[in-house]
Amino acid sequence: MRFKRIFVIVMDSVGIGYQHDADKFFNAGHNDIGSNTLGHIAERYDLKVPNLERLGLGNIAPLRGVKPQEKLSTFVTKMEEASNGKDTMTGHWEMMGLYITTPFQTFTDTGFPKELIDLLEARTGRKVVGNISASGTEIIKDFGEHHMKTGDLIVYTSADSVLQIAMHEEVIPIEEQYRICEIARDITMKPEWKVGRVIARPFLGTNKDDFKRTSNRHDYALKPSDKTALNFLDEKGLDVIALGKINDIFDGYGINKYAKTVSNDDGMLKITEWSKTDFTGLVFLNLVDFDALYGHRRDVEGYAKAIEAFDSQLPDLLKNLKADDLLMITADHGNDPTFYGTDHTREHVPLILYSPQFKEGKLIDVRKTFADIGQTIADNFGTELPKHGKSFLDKIK
Repeated sequence: MRFKRIFVIVMDSVGIGYQHDADKFFNAGHNDIGSNTLGHIAERYDLKVPNLERLGLGNIAPLRGVKPQEKLSTFVTKMEEASNGKDTMTGHWEMMGLYITTPFQTFTDTGFPKELIDLLEARTGRKVVGNISASGTEIIKDFGEHHMKTGDLIVYTSADSVLQIAMHEEVIPIEEQYRICEIARDITMKPEWKVGRVIARPFLGTNKDDFKRTSNRHDYALKPSDKTALNFLDEKGLDVIALGKINDIFDGYGINKYAKTVSNDDGMLKITEWSKTDFTGLVFLNLVDFDALYGHRRDVEGYAKAIEAFDSQLPDLLKNLKADDLLMITADHGNDPTFYGTDHTREHVPLILYSPQFKEGKLIDVRKTFADIGQTIADNFGTELPKHGKSFLDKIK
């Protein structure tokens, strides 16, 4: 193998300009043509990202205030999504070699059907309130006090294919919350109701002014429909280390070590700690705050500051990387905080490839699928190859 350790960081939703097929994907009645998460953030905020700049971010696409490097020490490009979707699971599954041709169900505009809610109430013995698309922090302000009095389940969704249930930990114990979500997962396996994830969203507090979600969140995702690069590494006895929500996204399939994270900062601390250890295989990290805290909430300044914070944490990771290490920095879709609506946007994603062994780099050809990442990882470790993607291992010498 050429690289003993590969680190993949997914900057959740940090797209870099709309794709050629953006006219087929919509946001609040408008197609996604014109979306550009990084580009529009840089236009509206004086973005300071010196480390990403040195790694070649400005060579991938024009970004105000981010200078392209005259002499690259990294390999950089952008990638197109081939699957039919623009959500978290679709993007991550494609990275590891699995295409989604039928998009996951969403219930953003209508809430969940009455038949689904009736069945959930019957099987859990609890009534449901909410059943709308909402911010998780706002909906517990709206319904949390009612829930504390009645024990009713606060059900809501988002722009993603997800059914979320908010429950107070002192009203419904955690194990009971998880049982309720397992029931919801079983119900939503029905084809017309099949969502990508069911999520338990526990919270604490005494009233709407101090409710706060806890770290006991638990995701019940669909299992990937076929093996991915993760499985092939695992089957060869290599380390497959999932950080953040990666384990949930893949329902643990092909993963042999994992840790949850509570924030982007926590995720960077954890991957940096792994960079100090001796292992052979992959560390796969998702940094969700970009998307969950800033993209969906259309918070340009918050998003920009989160990118700057990530940039400031990179040196601690980079200094631990050795000549036989490879770092990939990418994203899974866009979520332009200046765009219509609050949904994801159909965009290219950046790809930065860094290794201390690189003497000089270059801008490589645009990748036609995110699956090139999984294909390259499998190629490097000499495992069985995923069905999709094309390795770029021979291009980064």
